[in-house]
Amino acid sequence: MVQYLQMTTIAIHPYRPGAIGETVRHHATYYLEHWEFDSRFETQVARELSEFIRQFDPLRDGFWWAARGEKFAGAVAVDGTRGEGGLPRIRWFIVPEIFQGDGVGAMLFDQAVRFCRDGGCKSVYLWTFAGLVAARKLYERNGFQLVEERQGTPWGPVITEQKFELILGSF
Repeated sequence: MVQYLQMTTIAIHPYRPGAIGETVRHHATYYLEHWEFDSRFETQVARELSEFIRQFDPLRDGFWWAARGEKFAGAVAVDGTRGEGGLPRIRWFIVPEIFQGDGVGAMLFDQAVRFCRDGGCKSVYLWTFAGLVAARKLYERNGFQLVEERQGTPWGPVITEQKFELILGSF
């Protein structure tokens, strides 16, 4: 099975029914297992992602999920104008562990950044937290810079939330 998954091409798709559930499930299980995030995290992801899809506008918003064969291999979204200062925000970026290190995350992240560039956005930002080393490397490799940090306990344990921003064009 693993050999089949490694040999199968990655395909990136727009939203389809079931993608919300897969995205929420993988967020909830990964962050519970590795960071001990409680039910507040899962319910927040489910609520906010569902509302995002309900109000989805393809001119400002993007949602993509990756598949390798028949397996869900990750997801990412660009929340168009509902972010801070009306700027687009990259959200709900997740790659299941079995696919991490295979380039799936890079493909999804590139899709999101390209969507923002092609849409003429001046900048794009995302929130994450300290400790997600591979993700931070991906963000910085794509030109994102850390612009803000704050500590909190939004989902249980104390974390240092981090805001990264990428300037895409001149103001």
